[in-house]
Amino acid sequence: MKALIISVDMGQPDYEAHAAEFDMLARGAGAEIVGTLKVRRARPDAAHYIGSGKLEEAALMAEAEGAEVILFDQSLSPAQQRNLERVLHLRVVDRVTLILDIFALRAQSHEGKLQVELAQLQHLSTRLTRLWTHLERQRGGIGMRGPGESQLEMDRRIIGDKVRALKERLARLARQRSTQRRARARGGVLSVSLVGYTNAGKSTLFNALTRAGAYAADQLFATLDTTTRRIWIEGAGSVVVSDTVGFIRDLPHALIAAFRATLEETVQADLLLHVIDAANPQRDEQIMEVDKVLAEIGAADTPRILVYNKIDRAGISPRIERHEHGTIARVFVSAAERSGLDLLRSAIAEAAQPIGNNASNHQTLQSE
Repeated sequence: MKALIISVDMGQPDYEAHAAEFDMLARGAGAEIVGTLKVRRARPDAAHYIGSGKLEEAALMAEAEGAEVILFDQSLSPAQQRNLERVLHLRVVDRVTLILDIFALRAQSHEGKLQVELAQLQHLSTRLTRLWTHLERQRGGIGMRGPGESQLEMDRRIIGDKVRALKERLARLARQRSTQRRARARGGVLSVSLVGYTNAGKSTLFNALTRAGAYAADQLFATLDTTTRRIWIEGAGSVVVSDTVGFIRDLPHALIAAFRATLEETVQADLLLHVIDAANPQRDEQIMEVDKVLAEIGAADTPRILVYNKIDRAGISPRIERHEHGTIARVFVSAAERSGLDLLRSAIAEAAQPIGNNASNHQTLQSE
């Protein structure tokens, strides 16, 4: 689908990285980018986010390039989105909607699809006034309309019913996952979760560590569904490794909420491997974004090791760096070239010792 990107620079220092990331998101969703309109503003316009002059320029550019959709590199209010569509006579997709669309495209598991549908419905509920088709047609309209009930009220009720049903189904799956985690904990199995910014190479590292075949690609959100494998690491014993969804700046809160069940693998892990793209110039900002999401889901205090991946692209050799008190802080690896993996395994084994001691002490206290 031919798309025109409208990119707004409000003076933020990481604007170029933000714009490049949105371009990658758009291409990942299958868009053919026919043009990009860059807009400089001090603050958003209340009605259209951009000014009338740039809006007119966008309309002319979209018509000239044959654009079929407008991709807007910001989160728009429902009114702004509606107003833009009235002027441009094209569908306008903002950053949040585009991320939701990519999640819908990539979700493979039953649980992943349910989580995406929940996030989409919750986002849709704030934008009901702009729907072009009525929701009741999906369920059959006869018997659905209450006495004197408006179309908008009925649409809200249908979405509310769907959201409740999805939450119940996800809650059942979360309970099953919790039961599996408790069984692993009773068996004394170390739980390790890979976390990190999207496209940092988590799935490639997961495959290299576990010899699994998880999908890995050089694109944003290649992995949405948590994949878990059990491996043996000398010095740590049996270890369960989980590959989780990547994070991104301005990750929609609806997605964080919807994926909370999946992200519980991260919250409940004994150890986090925070995978970082060592060759990315924005890596420090990406680390901060991941830390922000980890705090939001309750995993801020989980022990972690920073794993700098893609060192082959950064010209760095494999090594381990320690904190001043001697514990492992950072491990430098290349998952693609499988270099430094022995160092990472030894780091996991070393980190497992205090974790194992804490677990055994906890079990002793419970039995007393």
